[in-house]
Amino acid sequence: MPAAGKQPPRDRIVLAAKQMFAERGYENTSTGAIARAAGTSESQLVKHFGSKEGLLETIFDQGWEMITARLNALEQSKDPRESVQRLLGGMLLSLEADPQLKDLMLLEGRRIRKEGHMILLTGGFRQIIKMLDRLLLEMRESGQLRPGLNPQAVRSALVGAFEGMLRDQVLARRSDFPAQYDVDAARAVFNTVLSSFLVF
Repeated sequence: MPAAGKQPPRDRIVLAAKQMFAERGYENTSTGAIARAAGTSESQLVKHFGSKEGLLETIFDQGWEMITARLNALEQSKDPRESVQRLLGGMLLSLEADPQLKDLMLLEGRRIRKEGHMILLTGGFRQIIKMLDRLLLEMRESGQLRPGLNPQAVRSALVGAFEGMLRDQVLARRSDFPAQYDVDAARAVFNTVLSSFLVF
């Protein structure tokens, strides 16, 4: 558990919450336990984040900011198909580098909370979706995407396949779920799925 140190209370709260949400689950982690682990008070948590849900949203926002920063640093390709592969490959590597964030995004991100909205639909996630939509439209305009396919439906299929493979890896690590494959295997399957939408 993160110890109270020289970091500002806000940063300590985020670190403690991220670890506890990933290990115990969002519902099983109280704001009091987070505050104690961060060496601060619940009033500080409320001051900075408003609620436990606001804290989880902040963790997701920071995670997507880190991922999009890495993606923006990738060398740009003139081929939209290669750009889609690099985009998803970069996301794979980013989530592998932060297992706690991976667990939270895949297990907690799409659950509907008390306020009735889905936390994962933050600005960073929407930015990734916009990037994918733009690339798929470029692929359709250049004749790379099979005729008659809706680019947004293709994007949903690609994101669903991507998330499904990563979520099963998390389940395999936490239980006896049969998903014993690495990042390279996931990338190979994703590229095969992508190819099924393309004209050659």
